Amino acid sequence: MKKIRCVIVDDEELARERVRSLLGCEPDVEIVGEAADGEAALAMCAELRPDLVFLDIQMPRLSGFDVLEELPVNPAPVVIFTTAYDTHAVRAFEVSAVDYLLKPFKASRFKEALGRARERISSGSDGGLSQLKSHLHIIDGGPRVLVKSPERIVFVRAAEIDHVEAAGNYLVLHCGPERHIVRETMSAMTDRLESHGFMRVSRSAIINLSRLREVQPMGAGSYCVILKSGARVDMTIPLRDLQERLGAG
Repeated sequence: MKKIRCVIVDDEELARERVRSLLGCEPDVEIVGEAADGEAALAMCAELRPDLVFLDIQMPRLSGFDVLEELPVNPAPVVIFTTAYDTHAVRAFEVSAVDYLLKPFKASRFKEALGRARERISSGSDGGLSQLKSHLHIIDGGPRVLVKSPERIVFVRAAEIDHVEAAGNYLVLHCGPERHIVRETMSAMTDRLESHGFMRVSRSAIINLSRLREVQPMGAGSYCVILKSGARVDMTIPLRDLQERLGAG
């Protein structure tokens, strides 16, 4: 019998122990790894390619949702979320039909979730993860941009970005006093952000429209935008394009 290869992710040792103990009664499940934070979980899942992941939501630095965004998709593991009560998270799970365990959970509820995971693994279903990701974009501030450095991985929510500026082969994400540098093209970033309240106003700048404070003329039919952060961004698109996008004709 081929065993279900499982990874447990939770920053609390007692919580991992609870899942480990309950899985001890399941001879068809093999625990191949445990992780105490999101970064370790991503590395473990990339290396071990588990069939099933028990994933805590509330973890420092990278949350369970951050991990979810970066989990391998082909094949995607079946995920059972574990969480203390969180209204937004539970709503996201329910509309996406993704299974979750609300801490503290009973053995009978655990067994029920595991049974459904078995069915999804045997059928090749991703267990509603695609739906959940799309709902998270709505509930959790839009898509996220992955920023990697030698020291850390940061997930920047679209809602945190004031504007994006081109810098050679890189892009600078301006997020209040913070700056993040990513290697991506302006076209790709525009495609990612445009439907979430952003607009490309020149070859080298994308702005978050919710951060727009005013437009100032620069003479000869040219304009610049002033953001709430105080940043000034030159605009090369026609003013009417911005007006139409804002519904301010």
